[in-house]
Amino acid sequence: MNRTEDFIKRTPLQLLFGDRRVRRNVWALLKAVLFIVAVVVVFSILFHLIMVYVEGRESTLFLGLYWTLTTMSTVGYGDIVFESDLGRLFSIVVLMAGIVLFLVVLPFTFIRFFYAPWLEAQIRKRTPRQVPPSTRGHVIISTYDEIAETVIERLERERIPYFVIETDQETASAHYFAGVSVVMGAFDDKSTYEGLRVDQARMVFANAADPVNTNIALTVREVSETVLVVAIAHEESAVDILELSGASRVLPLNRWLGEQLANRVNAAHTHLHEIGRYKDLLIAELPVHHTPLVGKTIRETQLRENTGVSIVGVWQRGRLLPALPDQRLTEASVPMLVGTEAQLEELNFIFGIYDVNENPVLVIGGGTVGAAAARALRRKEIPVHLIDRDPVHTEQLGAVCQKVFTGEATDPEVLAQAGVREAPSVLLTVSDDAMNIYLASLCRRLNPNLRIVSRIAHERNIEAIHRAGADFVLGTGSLGVEAIFSILKGRELITLGEGIDLFSIPLPRVLSGKTLAESAIGAQTGLNVVAVHQNGEFITSPPASTVLKPGSELLMLGDADQRRHFADLFGGA
Repeated sequence: MNRTEDFIKRTPLQLLFGDRRVRRNVWALLKAVLFIVAVVVVFSILFHLIMVYVEGRESTLFLGLYWTLTTMSTVGYGDIVFESDLGRLFSIVVLMAGIVLFLVVLPFTFIRFFYAPWLEAQIRKRTPRQVPPSTRGHVIISTYDEIAETVIERLERERIPYFVIETDQETASAHYFAGVSVVMGAFDDKSTYEGLRVDQARMVFANAADPVNTNIALTVREVSETVLVVAIAHEESAVDILELSGASRVLPLNRWLGEQLANRVNAAHTHLHEIGRYKDLLIAELPVHHTPLVGKTIRETQLRENTGVSIVGVWQRGRLLPALPDQRLTEASVPMLVGTEAQLEELNFIFGIYDVNENPVLVIGGGTVGAAAARALRRKEIPVHLIDRDPVHTEQLGAVCQKVFTGEATDPEVLAQAGVREAPSVLLTVSDDAMNIYLASLCRRLNPNLRIVSRIAHERNIEAIHRAGADFVLGTGSLGVEAIFSILKGRELITLGEGIDLFSIPLPRVLSGKTLAESAIGAQTGLNVVAVHQNGEFITSPPASTVLKPGSELLMLGDADQRRHFADLFGGA
């Protein structure tokens, strides 16, 4: 019998007393009980002495025990009372001691040192070591972190079963009690993946540290040669190692993040930022800074009439606005476009003649993300200035960047020397959210026309950094989630921005036969209907008069809250 089977067959009391820490707790509880017993015995003897020698009445030690217990427990039948002042004073002392010991100390000690550990032992025993035999098509997640938390939220929305591996007993119990589908096991134990039925899984997501992910891939391959293993590579050097260890797909998120951020800057000439493909549709963004589109409404641009390209949304300083015909474009607007590859190439050719700003793009931070962004810009032949306080980073990137500056980016003089007032864009790649928020505000003050692109670590800081002045924000968490679901759904990676998702859902039954205007999807939920797929074709930027037919699919843009609101209103998936 192995250790896991032995653990499962042990009773809660065996689990309880088999733990050295629990045994210490029980001994502490026993000492507290012995102390209370000693107090009761002393009070019983004192009762007997006061009754006999002070009040001159007959008494026994058993009678003293009876009186002490009824008084300390606040029952107080009243059949035995003292007549002397000393006796009454003694009664008050016994009563107060009983309130403290019986009503406070004893219950607290019992719960703290016996009941709570016993309850934890029961929860630990209930924490699964394997999944039900009928489990199919599930996702196995190696570590519960911020990326896993968002992935789990999306999996639950898509009704895809999942299980998180947890090696620590107490952490597993806490996750189990919080409603997370957790399974106890070791990353390097083949029986863990056999219990998880990895051969029937849809995906194994290795999101731990690089050495642990390597171990996971190797161990999984001992059980299944075919299951999809997707691993995160935190360091660029780990990519090849993970692939050789058996990972089907490796996600170098830090490099991808730098490249995605570099793809969102304004520089040199106006050009489209291609961000993904959905079936036959290509999705891109077009900064309108220094183009004839500034000041026009979406209707007045006539992009759809002239090129066939549809504007499906407009980024405006971190907010995705619906593509309403009367929506006016400003210097800070970035319309989101949908069209065929040929249509977008034609549009890119048309707008490539407009000069945005020939000055270098400023990158702040020369770590993994900043270095990837600088190299991506160099491949596009866009000049880069870089600021980093670490001379090692500036020395390494000296050949990549036009100029490097070693110093604190929070110093306005350093920013001025690096060209923040002339730069078309600044790219913030520091790993500290508070620093990026501060830098966004400082750069916006120094150059109001600057396009600010920033990374973010925690989703809770998105609103703050947008208020500080950032135009576009993206983090490794959001990028990782999008990468995972693009693999699960068999489509190309589409990175729209932090918190924004492009998704397709079947038309809810309650909306069948209604026009898009009658459905009031945008007005009630804030979602942007990008396209309607019906009768075998995509209708991009569908007009308000479009009739939603049964069996259609809606392609929409929005965040998780808007999608949940849509499901609450219309019962969609």
